[in-house]
Order: sequence, then structure tokens, then C-alpha cells
Amino acid sequence: MARFLRILFTVFLFLGIATVVAAYMVVQRYGDDLPDYAQLADYEPPVTTRVHAGDGRMLAEYATQHRLFVPIDVIPQSIVDAFLAAEDKNFFEHPGIDVSSVARAMVTNLVHIASGRRPVGGSTITQQVAKNFLLTNEVSVDRKIKEALLAFRIEQALSKQRILELYLNEIYLGYGSYGVAAAAMNYFNKSLDDVTLAEAAFLAALPKAPNNYNPVSRNKAARDRRDWVIDRMLEDGRIDRSQAEAAWAQPLEVHKRDDTEYVTAPWFSEEVRREIVARFGDKALYEGGLSVRSTLDMRMQRLGEKALRDGLIDYDRRHGWRGPIAQISAGPGWQERLAGIPRLPSLGDWELAVVLSVDGGGATVGLDDGRSGTIPFDEMKWARPWLEGERVGAPPRRPSDVLSAGDVVAVEAKGQGAFALRQIPAVDGGLVALDPQTGRVLALVGGFSPDRSQFNRATQAKRQPGSAFKPFVYLAALESDFTPATIILDAPIEFNQGPGLGVWRPKNYAGDTLGPVTMRTGLEKSRNLMTIRLAQHIGIDKVAAYAERFGIFDKMPRVLSMSLGAGETTLLRLTNAYGEIANGGKQIEASLIDRVQDRTGRTIYRHDDRSCDGCSGAFARSAQVPPIIAMREQLADPVSIYQVTSMMQGVIERGTATRVRIPGHPLAGKTGTTNDSFDSWFVGFSTSLVVGVYVGFDTPRTLGPRETGSSVAAPVFKEFMQEALEFMPSSPFPVPPGAKLVRISRSTGLPPEPGAGDVILEAFKPGTEPRWRGPVIGDTMEMTAPQYGIGPDPGFYPQGQYAGSYDRQPAAYGGWDAPGYGQPAPATPTPGAAAPYDPQRLYPPSRSGGGGGGGGGAPPPARSAPAPSPSLQGLY
Repeated sequence: MARFLRILFTVFLFLGIATVVAAYMVVQRYGDDLPDYAQLADYEPPVTTRVHAGDGRMLAEYATQHRLFVPIDVIPQSIVDAFLAAEDKNFFEHPGIDVSSVARAMVTNLVHIASGRRPVGGSTITQQVAKNFLLTNEVSVDRKIKEALLAFRIEQALSKQRILELYLNEIYLGYGSYGVAAAAMNYFNKSLDDVTLAEAAFLAALPKAPNNYNPVSRNKAARDRRDWVIDRMLEDGRIDRSQAEAAWAQPLEVHKRDDTEYVTAPWFSEEVRREIVARFGDKALYEGGLSVRSTLDMRMQRLGEKALRDGLIDYDRRHGWRGPIAQISAGPGWQERLAGIPRLPSLGDWELAVVLSVDGGGATVGLDDGRSGTIPFDEMKWARPWLEGERVGAPPRRPSDVLSAGDVVAVEAKGQGAFALRQIPAVDGGLVALDPQTGRVLALVGGFSPDRSQFNRATQAKRQPGSAFKPFVYLAALESDFTPATIILDAPIEFNQGPGLGVWRPKNYAGDTLGPVTMRTGLEKSRNLMTIRLAQHIGIDKVAAYAERFGIFDKMPRVLSMSLGAGETTLLRLTNAYGEIANGGKQIEASLIDRVQDRTGRTIYRHDDRSCDGCSGAFARSAQVPPIIAMREQLADPVSIYQVTSMMQGVIERGTATRVRIPGHPLAGKTGTTNDSFDSWFVGFSTSLVVGVYVGFDTPRTLGPRETGSSVAAPVFKEFMQEALEFMPSSPFPVPPGAKLVRISRSTGLPPEPGAGDVILEAFKPGTEPRWRGPVIGDTMEMTAPQYGIGPDPGFYPQGQYAGSYDRQPAAYGGWDAPGYGQPAPATPTPGAAAPYDPQRLYPPSRSGGGGGGGGGAPPPARSAPAPSPSLQGLY
């Protein structure tokens, strides 16, 4: 017996030594080549960035791996228990490797080898962390050895809680879900706090093979696996029998995110994505786990999408029918042939149909799902043939003038088997709505459909604003001591642009002239000739300074045609500039983002930079509201701002935009139409909302005869504002301190005669109220009146051009309301070549040596209106 014991001891000793030697050799071979596990201590996994609408609903998610990181101390215990029961019941006892699990795996693998099945691992949670973070999914002995060595080292370096936290946030659980928080949202539309025991058990059943337990396509297998996890939890004493039975009885159902919790606004969310990338980079967006609170108001976004879509369709119908989408045989088999026609991405709720037959009452159509119906003739009377230049032919007299058998067309269901003929507009546009007090963009629509084009016409398209730019010319004049009652000559004018450049003869839209009229009339009626004279008088440099100050352009070319909106800008920039008028002249920056927080909840960006010292204190109902201090720059005199606002109110009340009047809601705004009606604009505002609309073709071409900002863009504005203002307070534009309201005649700008019918209240700065007729801007004879102390200045106009008073003007010119009419676009002059605009040619030296009213040889910067003297007070 003693001999046997000695032999047994010797064998075990030898085996022990052999094991130690083997272990040493393994460590020597693999230990030096292991990844650095210390990085796990500070590891931050890629986390999904989530963008929320203004009301908190989800708008968009951006991620390379959809994951929501949740600290271990806020993960519910039921989820922790479920994963421990399913994956590693001895997690808190073993040192990284569970010997009993390894032994079970070895026995199981002997059976699998005999049957040719894939071996199992018996890995602990720590080993899975090592594999998922530091190794590959390769099935090999080498990887298992490295996994075991790393598990030992990770257990020595990290706490059990940290290891479990890494595992529960990193594990892939199917449905594009990384981590338990993302899986709970994607499978059950729930946060972790709301997940039931049965749902927690299902999530714990997924790590081995998520695709094998898909709850939709393999519901029985998924439920069986879930019930097995519940068994393990009961066996380990983590739940009692009643909890297990209740969990077993619960059906396994998938719940997608509700529309009330997830909203879509592709134009808006894509612009937010661009801004996040510009501010923080791609990595922060797709891996940083940012929480972005946007400014989006979904009600206004839906209103904007509908209003723009309706406006584009209405315009398109006015300009005729361009023919069917395709032609197929209407004989037997038409349904299959129709199904083979690619569906246009921008159809929306419309459908494709094929015309089967045409008779005197309409057309019979069939759809690819087998339905059929009719298009009555009344629903196709709009379809006059489209002609070049956006003109139309004769109205159709019968259905066969529009459709024929085999035509594939877009239709809209009208009920009871009736359909309406539809056509996807060729024209496009954009709409922006923002808060003038903060610059928060509430709605942003970049075109007819994001499925047709991702190009955002509200933020990316640079087009000429036309007459929509004029308010800033008039504002510059008001800042130069002019008033809304200043008289300006509306008469033909021409400019010699230099050798080889021809003569520029700008025109009013209708080709008429009004003679000397008030500045207010010039803006209300959008008079080009008055605007050019005014810009010429105050100097184009001053106009450019205000355009740049209000953010319309970064650097405006110093040419007179720019006063008519010949420069290119975006709808968002112009709308933001109008917002700065609407708020009394305070600078704002249009923003789609209110706040950005990092994955820890720390605010790393906030749009509203106003300070509020008392806002972080404890809430008390009796406490006074703390003052919020705004440090925004005042861009212009508030009285000047109110004056131009009042004139833009006149645009809507009696000017070029009377069609947008909304009873009970004071509005101000301006139409814009460019050369040959290539672009149409309307930008307008109330005290609480600014809206800009642009319509035009992506490849610039005319919108057609008689199409202007008033007929194309303004109806979109009105449809939007009627709905948007329904639940917003209506209030008049506030009169700033220092403004004096005076009754004057709108036509003369003077105190009204008894019984005059055109009396208005006009705003003036103190001391500038009209007392008698003042000089006419642009009329040399008027400007040389000796009682004003202004000497004659025949050099005010270029040599060889008209320099007389208005009553000796030539006949009216025809033409369009067009910036740069007859003048090439501004270009950088070639060294040594004649510049397109030479101030010395437009302002030759005065031959009179006279005073400050009319001329001299100075370029535009020196051509501002004379500073008011006691004898001139009240004239401007």
C-alpha cells in the first residue's frame, strides 16, 4: 500500500510539474503577444447619436453601431439576473474562467465531434468581453488560450461591475442593436426601466445566435429559448415560482416605435447632420453618443411641406401638361407591364395607372394591384399642352386631347372609383420659418420631395433675391436721415458702363413711371428706378455695408445692379435678415440646434447664449421671473427698423402682395422677382414668425409670362401663415421709443389737406417730420432750389444723360422688374481692362463747385445724403 501511494504521489507530482511547465510555456508563447487590456478601464464604446425634435420626439439617429450606453448602476436588476443566469451564473465567484463550465463544454464537445457539429466554448462573461473587445471571432485553440489569459488579467485590472457594464453595453443582440438599451428600444419600444421579466429573459436568450431566435420569423424557437432562460433564473433562485409562471404565460411580441415618439423631417434632419459634422466631426456624430435637441416644430414642418407642395403643384398645373410618364400596351397583360414601370420616388400618395380606354366622359384607368376606375374630364381640364417658355396651348375640349390608351400617368384617388390626373412638378423651391427673437428655425423644406433630390434649396441654392432685397436699400437710406416721406423721382435713367459694355437702362416691371413719389410708394410698388436712384444717391458702399451687416452677403459687389437684388444668396440667409428686421434690428443667427450634450450629459453647445443669473436657483412659485440679459448687437436704429417694417406692411396692404393679407394678423413682407422671371420670392413676417419662400427651376429658366413673386411664392407663404398663426397671438408691430407718428398724405408725403382720403400714420424720427415740400431725390432742378442752400449741380448725372426735372422726361420705357436688366453679372475686372462700374464716370467732377446736395467728383462712399442742418430738418 505504501509503495502504491508513493507511485501515485510521484505520478501526481510529475503531472503537476508538467502542468506548471506547460502553463509557463503557454504564457511565454502567448503572453507577450496579447492586446493591451488596460485600455478597457477607460473604454468608451461607439454610441448612437440621437437627434430630437423641439418637443423631444426622436427625429434621427446616426451610428456605425446602434448602441445606447447605460451605466451598470442604472441597469435594472432583472436584466442583470437574466444575463447571468443564461451566460455565467458564477460570474461573481470565478477569477475569469469557470472550471465547471469548461468541464461541461469538454464533455459536450466530445459528443459534437462524433456528430460533426460545431464545438461550444463555455466562455464566461469576462472571456466574452476579452473576445469582443480585444480578439476576433476565429474558432481556434490559439484564440481560446489568449481569451483565457486575457480573462485572468482583466479580472485583476477591472472590477466585476465594470466588466459587466462593458458586456451589457457591447453585446450584439440582433435587429441592429448593440447593448441591452438599444435592444429594448428596437424589440419592445421601451426603455430599460419598463422591460418586463419575460422581455428581459428574451434579451438574455439572444447573445448565442440572435438570428436563430428572431421573434418574428422564428417565434416558437425564440419563445422556447426565452422560457429556458426563465427556467435557469428559477433554478438559480433569482425569481420565485409565481414570477416564472407569469413570465412563461406572457406572449412574445415585437413593438415598433410609435409615430408619436418618432418623427421624420428629412430636409431638416440632414441639415442638422451637416451642422454636427461641421462643428464636431464625423467621429463625434457616428460614435460619440451625442444628444442633440433641435429647434424643429413638427406642426410647422408639416404645414410647410404641404404649403410648398401645394404651391408647386398649382404653378405646374398653370403651365400645362407635359405628357405621360411612359407608354405601354393597354391590351391583355397590362397589369404585369404596368408593374414593371419603375415607381417615381416623388409620387408620395399618388399612384401609377395605365389608361385602358378613352371616351367622351373621361378615361378608364387600371392600377398594378388590379383596381380600375375613371378619370372624369373635369379632372383633366387643366391639362393644356405645355409649350416652350412655360407657355400653354389651347384648353382641351375632349379627354382624347389629353390622354390615349396605353399612357402611364400619375393619379390621385378621389373615392368611389374616381381618380384625378396628376403631374410631378418640374419646378422646385424651398421654405424656411424661424423665430425672429432667437433665430430658431422652426420649419425647413428644401424641395418638392427629398426622394427626388437631396439638394436643399433652402440652404444650398444660391439665387438672386430680386426685389426682396430692396428693403435693405431703403433701410440704408433711412439710416442716412431720409424718411418714408422723402420724394424720389421715378423716371427713366441710363448708365454708360464703359468701353464695350454698352448702356444699362433699368426698367420698372410694368414699364411705367410715376414721377416724383414718396419712398414708401417706391417700396410698396417695388419701383426699380426709384431704388436705383436712391442707392446711387446714398452710395452703393452704404447699401453693401447694410447687406453684409444683416448677413445677406459675405462681400457684396459694389455695383448699382446689386440694389435690385442681382447678388446671389440663400433663402435661409435672406429669411434670417428679415428676422433681424422683425425683432427690431437685433442680430440673430439662424440655428437648427438648441443644444448638444455629450454621452455623459455635459452640454458642449448651446445656441441661446443669453445670460440669466437667477435661472439655476431653486424653483418657487412666489419668486419673480429672473431677467434674461441679451448681448445681441443692434444692427440699425430701432426707429429706422420700424419705418421699413411699416413700409413693408404697406406692401401687403396695398402694394405688390395684397393677396397674402390675413385678416386680424398684421404682416409685413416683400415680393421678389428676378430677370425674365427666373426666380420668385416672398419673405414676410409677423411679430412672432418669419417665413421665406423661394420658387424656381434647378436649371435656371423663366417661370413664364406674368409669373412673379406675388403669383408664385406669395400663395405658398399665405397658405402656411394662415395655419401657422391660428394658435399664435396676434399683435401689432411695436413702435419703438423715439418714433413719432404723424398724419400725412400717403401720396404726397406732406400734412394732409382737409378731406384727403389717403391719410396714414407715418413714423418719423424727432425733427424730421415733413412741413413743406422737400427736394426730389434724382431731380436736379428740384435739388438746386436756393432756399435749401444747395447749389446747382448739373454733374449729378453722367455727361450726356438726362439731367432735367421729371416733367420733361421722355416717354415711359417698357421692361421687366429685373435686377441687372441689360447688364452682365458682376465680374472681377481684368487688370488694365475697364471696370464694369466706375464711380468717377457715374459722378464726374461738379462744374458748379456747389454745395452739399447734389454732386462733386467723389465715388459712392462720399455720395451720402447731406447731414441735416437747421434749414434741412424736416425735409427728409
